[in-house]
Amino acid sequence: MKPLAFLLLFFVFTTQIKAADRPNILWITIEDTSPNLGCYGDTFARTPNLDAFAARGQLFQHAWSNAPVCAPARTAIITGMYPPSTGAEHMRSQVPLPAGVEMYPQLLRRAGYYCTNNNKEDYNHEKPKGTWDDSSKKAHWKNRAANQPFFAIFNSTTTHESQNRKPNRQLISDPSKVPLPPFHPDTPEVRGDWAQCYDNIATMDGEFQKHLDELTAAGLAEDTIIFFYGDHGTGLPRFKRWPGNGGMQVPFIVHFPKKWQHLAPQAYSPGAKSEELISFVDLAPTLLSLIGEPIPDYIQGRPFCGTKRAPAPEYLHGFRSRMDERQDFMRSITDGRYVYIRHYMPHVPYGLRLSYQSMMPTMQIWEKLAKANQLNSVQADYWKPKPFEALYDLQSDPWETVNLASSTDHTETLHRLRAAQQKHLVNIRDLGFIPEAERIRTAAGNSPRDAFQDDSTYPVQEVVALANLATDPGQTDPLPLLTALENPNPILRYWAATGLLIRGQSVYTDAYPALKKALIDPTPSVQIIIAEIVARHGDAADQQEALSILLKLANVEQSDWFTAVEALNSVIALGDRAATIKDEIAALPQSLPTTPKRLAEYVPRLIETLTTSGE
Repeated sequence: MKPLAFLLLFFVFTTQIKAADRPNILWITIEDTSPNLGCYGDTFARTPNLDAFAARGQLFQHAWSNAPVCAPARTAIITGMYPPSTGAEHMRSQVPLPAGVEMYPQLLRRAGYYCTNNNKEDYNHEKPKGTWDDSSKKAHWKNRAANQPFFAIFNSTTTHESQNRKPNRQLISDPSKVPLPPFHPDTPEVRGDWAQCYDNIATMDGEFQKHLDELTAAGLAEDTIIFFYGDHGTGLPRFKRWPGNGGMQVPFIVHFPKKWQHLAPQAYSPGAKSEELISFVDLAPTLLSLIGEPIPDYIQGRPFCGTKRAPAPEYLHGFRSRMDERQDFMRSITDGRYVYIRHYMPHVPYGLRLSYQSMMPTMQIWEKLAKANQLNSVQADYWKPKPFEALYDLQSDPWETVNLASSTDHTETLHRLRAAQQKHLVNIRDLGFIPEAERIRTAAGNSPRDAFQDDSTYPVQEVVALANLATDPGQTDPLPLLTALENPNPILRYWAATGLLIRGQSVYTDAYPALKKALIDPTPSVQIIIAEIVARHGDAADQQEALSILLKLANVEQSDWFTAVEALNSVIALGDRAATIKDEIAALPQSLPTTPKRLAEYVPRLIETLTTSGE
């Protein structure tokens, strides 16, 4: 036998031996579901199968998805990295992986695992060829080679947001008895959506059991570690897309058969309820820890079980950035009891009109009642400008409705969580502070993380400090912002402009010369913010000049897709001040041949919002 052939045979043989002594791993995942299960204490839920599974496994009380919407949440899972650190945090985006970074199925396959995904992907990173053995509706662990260990995902869409607004629905749950959160108005539409949500969870519970039965019938139950979890919070407004606990907390239950309990999480026992903090960035390193493989240095999560189990963190981190076609920017942190949220676009209300979300009856009636001033103070908060920071005590306020940021009794907690969050933003080099259009332009088809890896292009500490100052209403002196507006770095100029936008009319007169000069800023993202300020506060001539700039930048054929999205968001924010360009907006081209398919709907949605319903 030739030496090369012998070495190849030896490698295959040793890999199979090594793989044969490893557990199978099954993930049963669901969509758009908070811990509304009986085993989590929800007495309205009908989940006997999951309750029984939790009774013989371990339930996590503090599992966060890192993002409150599917694509960025799944991006955190597939890489083991925080998406804001790789430029993949938006809903949706499509950027290259950083150099040297692989998706975890690639690592598992290299270790001898048969890896299948049935079937949702929705990653914000471009998927390398050969990531999965099979990722399709036909993907199944049954198709592996003899004696080959498997890693398999079965994802249920039964509980997805779209399934909560079914037409002509026949409800099983009694809408009159369904529990409602205090921020939702008590209307038939809202009760109907919640009842449908609970019905879908009950259906999903039956689907879950079928996967267990299939595993048992194949004689593999004692060889397989099982994870069950949701991808983010419930698919109703102020759960899905909400950056607090309501949007981040997911049901998360694990089961380790006796054979593999030495790999189980700390204090594992049947029916246990763990207080350990875990989040989606932990899943990739946990998989590698379970199969005894090295964990790459770029991984930002930590394994919570397996041979390389690491201590639990003090905090979990979450984020919300662009939601479909609408721009936003929030960062959150929790220690398990308190949640702190920093809003970097406090001038934008929570209740942004998202075309997809607005299809939900709950959203429609909530918005209608808000416009008619028929909501109580808790329900109305969703439609008001955001505070620049918020602090919630989940122990006394599980619905996150009482902002304690100004409470003197919670000053220490506020400062502690704020400092921990700021440290995290700098440590991961959060790219969310770079406007998306500028980020994509500079990266020029490469990974944004690689393009902004050092302080020569992205002085992250300086940028975060300026963003904090710009968005803090207590910082009223415009001089630091006017100084930064002339900085050579476009990211710093962007935050200076944003700070002046937030301060509004009160600084406009003094800032006017600098603003007029900045209308021709070479960076479109800066130009857009400046044009919005001038169109909002300038005289008729200045207003028309600013609107002309926005109109040009909103044209995908004259700028680019990402710039157009930013410009159209500013036009929407101007409301009636942009009425004179409404017809021209309607006539704008709405696509480019180069626009990625997963992003193509957003410019048309914005144009529709501007030219039909408005805000």
